[in-house]
Amino acid sequence: MNKDTLKRIARALERMHPAPQKAPDFAAASAFVWHTQPDRLEPVGRINRIDVSLLVGVNRSRDTLLANTQRFAAGMPANNALLWGARGMGKSSLVKAIHGAVQAEHPALKLVEVQREDLPSITRCLNLLRSSDARFILFCDDLSFGHDDAHYKSLKAVLDGGIEGRPDNVVLYATSNRRHLMPRDMIENERSSAISPSEAVEEKVSLSDRFGLWLGFHPCDQDDYLAMIRGYCDAFGVTIDDVTLRAEAIEWQATRGSRSGRVAWQYFTDLAGRQGVRLP
Repeated sequence: MNKDTLKRIARALERMHPAPQKAPDFAAASAFVWHTQPDRLEPVGRINRIDVSLLVGVNRSRDTLLANTQRFAAGMPANNALLWGARGMGKSSLVKAIHGAVQAEHPALKLVEVQREDLPSITRCLNLLRSSDARFILFCDDLSFGHDDAHYKSLKAVLDGGIEGRPDNVVLYATSNRRHLMPRDMIENERSSAISPSEAVEEKVSLSDRFGLWLGFHPCDQDDYLAMIRGYCDAFGVTIDDVTLRAEAIEWQATRGSRSGRVAWQYFTDLAGRQGVRLP
């Protein structure tokens, strides 16, 4: 085999498995997204978030997560957090809003989003973050695991395990509709089919136990739903009387078959569009 052939093979292998890129300039942005092939942290120019004051009906979770994040940003010990519960109730919005509120006082606090599919590469991401002077909230949205899904094992190293453990400058915030991050029927199947049912269940459920904070989110009542919309109207300059807002918002909720923060925002977006109000 001649040298030209070897060079072509080498170039082909490099294209298939690109070399990882160096850590970015963390001072250039307040948020990054972790990508693979090649490994890199992509800066985010503008974070899609709302002000923390606009999140209604989640006061206890908000205050708990805010205090935890403020301690972490100040260099104090802090817990990993699992935000679980009803869909559309502001779990991911709260993480982004809390980061924005705390980052205003602590510019070195960065948000790094990691997709569930990229969890097997998480150790390589941590190696880039470990050497930085900045502090990082590692954010995994809509985290859950299905049957025959071994990605959860990669996450254990971030939370507690491994020889190196979690870097002191990294904390993990994850959101999920499931408290134990996996379907109930999956847990029940383990109990019924495993040789040692308790051990099989413990291995999977132990992942959620590694989060120091469990913050539950529950469906909102009608008063909170209407208060969310009124808060958006006041914040973005949309004018509407209470009677009309109530009638339209309840009708919107009925057509969707659910009531949540997400549904409130969707109604408000429609309302702002009808009134010609641009949203930032």
